[in-house]
Amino acid sequence: MISITDFAKNKVISLMKDDGFNHVSDFVRVGVKSGGCSGLSYELKFDNKLLENDKVFEDNDIRIVVDKKSLLYLAGTTLEYSGGLNGKGFVFSNPNANRTCGCGESFSL
Repeated sequence: MISITDFAKNKVISLMKDDGFNHVSDFVRVGVKSGGCSGLSYELKFDNKLLENDKVFEDNDIRIVVDKKSLLYLAGTTLEYSGGLNGKGFVFSNPNANRTCGCGESFSL
């Protein structure tokens, strides 16, 4: 399960609309790929096509899709949004990460 905070939800809806997506019928795709200074990095994009190995979750009225491989790394993660002075943007609060880099965009287990 992946959850999304209220603040992140509102930002997702706004950005999806700007990109021509509909938060009711389309979804947020999150994943993990090799790379980054800690070994693994997060991916986030809007999508409307489900793939064979996708798992679909819904939280806070937002559909979130994760491929099976990434789900092993992301189970229990909360998608947050930080609009502070440092301008981080979307932030993954991942309980599985043992170490994260300074920018928060990569992690290791």
